[in-house]
Amino acid sequence: MKIINTLLLSGLLSGLFIATGCGGGGGGSSTPPTKGSATPSSLAPSSVALSSTAPSSTASSISSAAASSNASVAGGYPDYNVNPLPADATGMESTAVQIASQINIGFNIGNTLEAMGGKSETYWGNPKITKEFVTFVKQSGFNAIRLPVSWDQYANQATAEIDIHWLNRVKEVVQYAMDNDLYVILNIHWDGGWLENNVTPAKQADNNAKQKAYWEQIATHLRDFDEHLIFASANEPNVDTAEQMQVLHSYHQTFIDTVRATGGKNAHRVLVVQGPSTDIDKTNELWTTMPNDAVANKLMVEIHFYSPWNYTGMTKDETWGNQFFYWGKGFHSTTDTTHNPTWGEEDYVDTQFARIKTQFVDKGIPVIMGEYGLGVRKQLTGDDLKLHLDGRAYYLKYVTQQ
Repeated sequence: MKIINTLLLSGLLSGLFIATGCGGGGGGSSTPPTKGSATPSSLAPSSVALSSTAPSSTASSISSAAASSNASVAGGYPDYNVNPLPADATGMESTAVQIASQINIGFNIGNTLEAMGGKSETYWGNPKITKEFVTFVKQSGFNAIRLPVSWDQYANQATAEIDIHWLNRVKEVVQYAMDNDLYVILNIHWDGGWLENNVTPAKQADNNAKQKAYWEQIATHLRDFDEHLIFASANEPNVDTAEQMQVLHSYHQTFIDTVRATGGKNAHRVLVVQGPSTDIDKTNELWTTMPNDAVANKLMVEIHFYSPWNYTGMTKDETWGNQFFYWGKGFHSTTDTTHNPTWGEEDYVDTQFARIKTQFVDKGIPVIMGEYGLGVRKQLTGDDLKLHLDGRAYYLKYVTQQ
């Protein structure tokens, strides 16, 4: 889905992110959203911080000559970890919990770097990200941004080599954030669905090879940034079964091992792994163990929250249920009662977040709510629209505070 709101990082989880655009499926809803819908996001009790230390001008990049001179690995791709460095803990001392506690509220800069189809961050209609805009985000009170990024369309499909110009552009945007003392969570987003829609045994070997090749290049190119930069394995990996969960676990393990192997500050960087479909129910049911990490206390888990879907994303009444236009105690309609909520209000939010808290946060594992939110029911008018907008503001405040 495309991000339309903001991403919040906060309270129960590590923090909240407000979203402006996202690609992929939705999490936290019994009826998950489909691609093409828009929504915001948020984080959990532990939080992540970004440091103002900028990368050095000598940050490593991958040259095609260096890549081609190395032996091909699984999946037929070259080895792009051509210059691993000794581990460097300078500016990387904070644990995942400590970083999470530093994030107050975050902003998704969506529908830009992850835009698919035209090899341009403006292809979905948004302007290029500028340093002035990132400064505006900071001045608006946010201290973190989430950067959804597309990589596959910028890569040679035979060798998985990412265009150096795109790597440099992403690095430039990260630098904008560092110059503003913002934390950054950077991922491989929907990216055409090569990983997200193929969490299956049939695609496991190929996708692990591509995951390794891409993260070798991304991690190496951005290696010199300090702990303010956080890498995230994926976006909303579609998983419904225990078998698929095992495959997703392997994708996350490849991500972690690959980033760590590049060395330097990456040996100590905080990393984020996504629950199945980033859905609370599925994560609670299917997630049984964390991936292994050679470094202690440097992992976070990500979920998304688009519940109740009847309220946050449903666009027409169905035989199985109606859209919800109103939400929360004191915000039900007395005239349009067929569109009052029948589930998913305050007690539901409390229960869902408590489950994630018990599963991860109480065990010292920060949880990021990377996306959440809802649009506006523009077909409403008059008192109905006012009640809807008041309830919408209450929903966003309640979810953020909880």
